[in-house]
Amino acid sequence: MTTTAADHQPASGAPSSAGRAPEPTDENIWLEDIYGEEPLAWVREQNARTEDLLEDADYARLESRILEVLDSTDKIAMVGKHGDWYYNFWRDGTNPKGLWRRTSWDSYRSGSPEWDVLLDVDALAAAEGEEWVFHGANFLRPSAGEPHRLALLALSPDGGDANRYREFDVETRTFVDPASGGFDLPTAKGNASWLDRDTLLVASTAEGMPKTSSSYARTAVRLPRGGSLASAEQVFEIPEDHMMALVAHDSTPGYERTFAMDWISFFNKNTSVLRDGEWVVIDAPTDVNLSVHRGWLLFRPQGDWDVNGTTYPAGSLLAADFEGYLAGSRELQVLFTPDAHTSLQSWSWTRNFLLLNLLRDVSSEIRVLDPERPGTDSAWASSLLDACPPLHDVNAFAVDDEDDAGDSDDDDGTGGTVPVPEGEAPGAGDDFWLVATGFTTPSTLTRGTLRRSGDGGVVSEHAVIRTSPSYFDDSAYEVQQHFAVSDDGTRVPYFQVASRNLVLDGQNPTQLSGYGGFEVSRTPAYSGAIGRAWLERRTHSRGGVYVVANIRGGGEYGPSWHRAALQEKRHRAFEDFAAVARDLISRGVTSKERLGCVGGSNGGLLVGNMLTRYPELFGAVSCGVPLLDMRRYTKLSAGYSWIAEYGDPDVPEEWEFIRTFSPYHLLHDGVDYPETFIWTATSDDRVGPVQARKMAARMQAMGIPNVWFHEALEGGHAGASDNRQAAALQSRSQHFLWRSLAGRSDG
Repeated sequence: MTTTAADHQPASGAPSSAGRAPEPTDENIWLEDIYGEEPLAWVREQNARTEDLLEDADYARLESRILEVLDSTDKIAMVGKHGDWYYNFWRDGTNPKGLWRRTSWDSYRSGSPEWDVLLDVDALAAAEGEEWVFHGANFLRPSAGEPHRLALLALSPDGGDANRYREFDVETRTFVDPASGGFDLPTAKGNASWLDRDTLLVASTAEGMPKTSSSYARTAVRLPRGGSLASAEQVFEIPEDHMMALVAHDSTPGYERTFAMDWISFFNKNTSVLRDGEWVVIDAPTDVNLSVHRGWLLFRPQGDWDVNGTTYPAGSLLAADFEGYLAGSRELQVLFTPDAHTSLQSWSWTRNFLLLNLLRDVSSEIRVLDPERPGTDSAWASSLLDACPPLHDVNAFAVDDEDDAGDSDDDDGTGGTVPVPEGEAPGAGDDFWLVATGFTTPSTLTRGTLRRSGDGGVVSEHAVIRTSPSYFDDSAYEVQQHFAVSDDGTRVPYFQVASRNLVLDGQNPTQLSGYGGFEVSRTPAYSGAIGRAWLERRTHSRGGVYVVANIRGGGEYGPSWHRAALQEKRHRAFEDFAAVARDLISRGVTSKERLGCVGGSNGGLLVGNMLTRYPELFGAVSCGVPLLDMRRYTKLSAGYSWIAEYGDPDVPEEWEFIRTFSPYHLLHDGVDYPETFIWTATSDDRVGPVQARKMAARMQAMGIPNVWFHEALEGGHAGASDNRQAAALQSRSQHFLWRSLAGRSDG
């Protein structure tokens, strides 16, 4: 049966609730039973069909080459410092689920570290009969002079967002036995934070604890060692229709504080601090992001913020004295103000300085601010960190802002020494990591130290620690930035990666990627997989062109760029992406028959709209872990939490605009649709596999040719929980696009 946007009968023939928008007929409701016998039988049949199509000799070679990149033992082992040790989580061909390990700084800097393996996740999975996926470690701050020893490890049984938190002793390399009081929290969505050695603050959906409509934790408890969640004292609660509750304890010596967050919706929250047993809400609009560092309270408003007659623009960064602000002072210091080309992406504190990671027309710029010295363009003295080549993504972040003593050799982090000015702390407190990458530049890890200079500025002494190997002949390719003009006249930037001798005859197989949502920025990034799977592949001696579009809805130009495509303005993101596609065609880079698009999650919604709204522009669409049924998305997995981004389809007025970008309801007979590959994961508990299933089923039932579907049985929202699965996932998508747009590879 064919359904279109014009169909408005309630689902299953049931009348809609009073005041609610009607639900169109949905013949595929049965596929919403994620683990049901019949839906999984359908999935297995679809998987077999798709694998028969794609898994030929070219696919096998491609998967092997991508897996070689992912399993490479030469890639950078990124580390995080806790006490005297540097911790890393590592996956390769021998250890597909990974090793959690640590080493000393001298060993890491040597280039051939001696790793102390703390946990072998493959061995743990085999011993316990559970397909564990490691999701990180949260250390307990030790007493002064003591080593970091106890940590909460987050382990997912299937790669989804729900984790089991288990207490681990890094000295004995064992989990602390729950029978002896060790913390072991049941698998659930939520978070856990150390209050002290014998107490956790926990927000969870386990053991019958209430959930919000978004499927996240609604309450938080104080859990003593040896206690149970069911009997623990409740310390925080939010309404059911809010998104989620979070709790966290800041154990910074001298600034110990406990915080709770009522996450009302994706972009709105209230933050409270515990004072004398009562929660005190920090008075700021709910769309102002807050962060705390020692005595400073930082604000980044999502919209323009008026404070005592002064308007601070969206995307600016402001600072206030924490205690003074709580006491009623509204004296704000302006640290950053955005302009038409520049946005603030993130920030990180060292012990004495603030690092700002900026984008200027989607190229990185880093500034170092000194709170102790007044500035001119900002309230604090600002210095440019000269480490950002054009058309690259470079991020700076602290090594360990609390390492304020004990490094008697005054190691500057690069192997040299740097004098410590009087009154400043020794140790690694002002050290920073710098990670730089570009489309044709393998990632580089640099470490440096910041210090005040005699002329009032901040100087950095830094050196390269690691460089990732090159996985393809990057010298053969050129990165360009272009701007397309969208329907309303907005200039939309995009990156083009192609052979240096690219022929502009419209015959180049071109892959266009995008996201356009949740203020997520798409920045330059090196990918050995893309290099091997797309740029280096050949048909008629011609390689692929890879394009990344920086459309509205993302964060490339800050909150205003994001808000320009929210809810009823969502069409702008799609118009921007279509404008990039047209620009590629008009410039002769490619043609409709040679142009494909790919996106995942919200990017899946994006390319789903390319499929249904702009089928004349594309020869193929690869749509991953997608939102597609925008009438029922709030009832599926964590969908309710995204109402702030898309709108509420139960509200008739909002469904009127949502239905215009709901791909599941925009399919029509008689349309020449591009070849389509829809892929997802059974264990995805964020978007879920349901919308992908239903879209593929409807398209196939309509008789639309060349519609393919594949569902990984584990891997969560990422679609893969180890390198082997990741290589298979990437290979299917890339091989599908290449077959559709270029045919078979040469040779």
